[in-house]
Amino acid sequence: MNILFFITPKSEVACVYEDDSLRQALERMEYHQYASVPMLRRDGKYVGTLTEGDLLWGIKNQYNLNLREAESMPVTTISRRMDYLPVNGKSDMEGLVDKALNQNFVPVVDDRGYFIGIITRKDIIRYFYEKKMPGHMPLQLQG
Repeated sequence: MNILFFITPKSEVACVYEDDSLRQALERMEYHQYASVPMLRRDGKYVGTLTEGDLLWGIKNQYNLNLREAESMPVTTISRRMDYLPVNGKSDMEGLVDKALNQNFVPVVDDRGYFIGIITRKDIIRYFYEKKMPGHMPLQLQG
């Protein structure tokens, strides 16, 4: 199976850019109600993953909970605990599922490292559930 079957394209994904301010990143994540988002360069290259925890601990440890001071700082001043490992369109299902076990989404990049979308763990679970349980009611997952 081609893993691109599962992709949510970049145009439908909330992202932050490495030159966004902490405030912009917080507001974007709050608006979309996401706990983690892909971080990109302005040219579209995948940089890593920014989480609520990264922001919380960064603001606490680097800015002593002073949001005014953190407001103008680029999001790259925040240390990230773990970047979600990306896959590309040629990756196999085994590699995709292996990454999805530890990430709530898997970034998808092209051969040059440019971000093209994500594959959510929810979509993978839904696919396998419906394949394994034909004729059952579709799985209703929130979010």
